[in-house]
Amino acid sequence: MSGLKIFKGMAFIAAIAAIFTHLSAVSAASVVPGPNISGVWERYPSPFSNDADVFADLPVPDGGPDLKEPYASAWKAQRTKRLAAIQVGKPLVDASTLCLPEGMPTIMGAIYPIQILQTPGQVTVLAEFLTQTRRIYLDQPMPAPDDLAPSYYGFSSGRWDGDTLVIETRGIREDVQFFEIPHSAAMKITERLRLIGPDLMENKIVIDDPAYLKRPYIVTFGYRRKNDYRIMEYVCDHLKDVINKDGTVSIDASDGAR
Repeated sequence: MSGLKIFKGMAFIAAIAAIFTHLSAVSAASVVPGPNISGVWERYPSPFSNDADVFADLPVPDGGPDLKEPYASAWKAQRTKRLAAIQVGKPLVDASTLCLPEGMPTIMGAIYPIQILQTPGQVTVLAEFLTQTRRIYLDQPMPAPDDLAPSYYGFSSGRWDGDTLVIETRGIREDVQFFEIPHSAAMKITERLRLIGPDLMENKIVIDDPAYLKRPYIVTFGYRRKNDYRIMEYVCDHLKDVINKDGTVSIDASDGAR
């Protein structure tokens, strides 16, 4: 066999090897790791059920997190004011009545259903309420603090630890609050999301913020998969909410849009 034929043969083998290497890389990149958590999920038990209390999701003394002063007193006073306003039928303005995104970690509270999509390199959370979108980037390093632009959902970096999706989130805007709990720009949220049954899922959320908290607090949400449900469009349009000058909200009972 001439040297030219040998060279051509080696080149052909190298080309075939390169193609197989490329196909293997594409195949590996197309693999979605971890258990199947895709689907539509609702809170379980429902926050609207008679035996469930949304405030019970804060399992810490005095109905709130272990905040430092003066944040603890200010938070309790605000909660008292808000509950009193609700009792007299004049609730205070909140993020929802202002049509603002819920942000993290409230979006995971799923008062309305959420949909989870697993794709290579990313887990996406789509909330029915206000048509929100949260992106969790898999196996990506957390950017440096100076490179994190504050946002409603922050930057979420996730990794699979066995059957548990561990997610770290930083960069939450300071005006985005969970049950009006104040926090600093350095707040860190760690989630451990795992299946606890064929169509049941648990999300253990640890919120850590040494600037405001004496110790981290934990919120655990349960979800049930709803295979027969399709996420609806939920657009905030202010058609019925009237925001009064005193910071309260009332309902426009008249017919037609304003």
